[in-house]
Amino acid sequence: MTPTNDPQQQPAEDAFPQEDAALPQENVAPPQEDAAPPQKDAAAEASASDPQFGFRRAAAKVREFPQTPGVYLMKDSAGRVIYVGKAKNLRSRAGSYFLKAAAEDARTASWIGEIADIDFVPCDSEVDALLMESRLVKDVQPKFNKDLKDDKSFPYLMITTREEFPRVEVTRTPRDRGVKLYGPFPSAGALRGAIQVMQKIFKFRTCSLDISEDEERWKWFRPCLLASINQCTAPCNLRISKEDYRRDIRRLQTFLEGGKTRLLSELRSEMKEASSKLEFEKAARLRDEIRMLERLDERGDLETHAQPEVFYVDPKKGLVGLRKVLSLSETPRVIEGVDIAHLGGGETVASVVQFIDGLPFKPGYRRYRIREVKGVDDFRSIHEVVSRRFRSLSDNQEAFPDVLLIDGGKGQLNAALAAFRDQEITPPTLISLAKRDEEIYRPGESEPLRLSRHAFALRLLQYVRDEAHRFAQHYHHILRSKSTLDR
Repeated sequence: MTPTNDPQQQPAEDAFPQEDAALPQENVAPPQEDAAPPQKDAAAEASASDPQFGFRRAAAKVREFPQTPGVYLMKDSAGRVIYVGKAKNLRSRAGSYFLKAAAEDARTASWIGEIADIDFVPCDSEVDALLMESRLVKDVQPKFNKDLKDDKSFPYLMITTREEFPRVEVTRTPRDRGVKLYGPFPSAGALRGAIQVMQKIFKFRTCSLDISEDEERWKWFRPCLLASINQCTAPCNLRISKEDYRRDIRRLQTFLEGGKTRLLSELRSEMKEASSKLEFEKAARLRDEIRMLERLDERGDLETHAQPEVFYVDPKKGLVGLRKVLSLSETPRVIEGVDIAHLGGGETVASVVQFIDGLPFKPGYRRYRIREVKGVDDFRSIHEVVSRRFRSLSDNQEAFPDVLLIDGGKGQLNAALAAFRDQEITPPTLISLAKRDEEIYRPGESEPLRLSRHAFALRLLQYVRDEAHRFAQHYHHILRSKSTLDR
């Protein structure tokens, strides 16, 4: 995960050092009539006599924070905001700065001593907190939110404005013209997670297609998997008009700019109008959007659903490289990886992971418990999982991935090919990656393809293969644990 400007990445429990539990007691007599006004108030006097008073006071305030999403603001003795951060649990997250570990951590030790006060702003959800954090950092410019550890620029959310069907993307190199920018955001991973959550509501496109409503060819274009799982309205197939799609984008922009309440009010008015005109399908869609916005906090955990930032892989270069080495007519967008896990033939399982635009897309992950194979037989297990996966996609008329990657060598590849042949299904681009020498096997080619260890295409394939292996092993451990408990 790309390092963020959040100095303390892991949230801590609600624990505080015992010596910080009690604050200095104030013993100030009530002012008498005609008495001269005091030169300093009690807090100022305590602060002057105890340099740690402000820090202790802030630590005490945190104990009263709610355990809900929001944004916290650290202040110095002059009341200036010196750091802004988001939290899923305000009390736990903000409280972590007052633990002993924060004073010893190189990322926080140099500045937490300046904390003299702390405040918070509650938010409805993690997504709301992420957006508010970005706006506050941009407006307030706290000095400790600017320290980049990896010499990279912050990520932005960019919406194109000069396309008939505007698209949404994450970028570290935003354009100067023809776009609307939101950000910067401290964490690319959290931003991707937020986009994934928002896409379920506003159903915008994230592809790079140059779509025109006047071009007949788009009527026959096959949409990607995002349309199949109802996270995109598929303008690439002209399933939505330019006007309706732009209205969805305007709604997204209203939400991004902090107008959630206004947006809900507009949607409710539109729903009532549609209902009065007997446009029940439109009213039902608006009703669903309202419900999802109202329940935004229930739509996913950013840490769980965020698509991870790839450090050693440049996704775009990896996809372009893959197009070149596999001699594809177009740059692939969707890659799926298959792996098998077993222990001595017991509880054999398979995983299918999905990558879109070179990054993991977790809603597309699938797990399979192998049913028809007894003992250790990777070839037959691959045959079974590929058969089940693509028979389901074919029967439901869902889009195939552009590339299917099998973990293994030539034997595993042939097992997958046999599955397509037996199901009478034309396969997508099919390859396997052998772990020993990282060789790429292709149908009809006697010799494997050997790429440089530093090739972006190979690194992307390794990432897909390793993620499939991790996901299969995780499912396998679950079944093993369940089996042990059942005994």
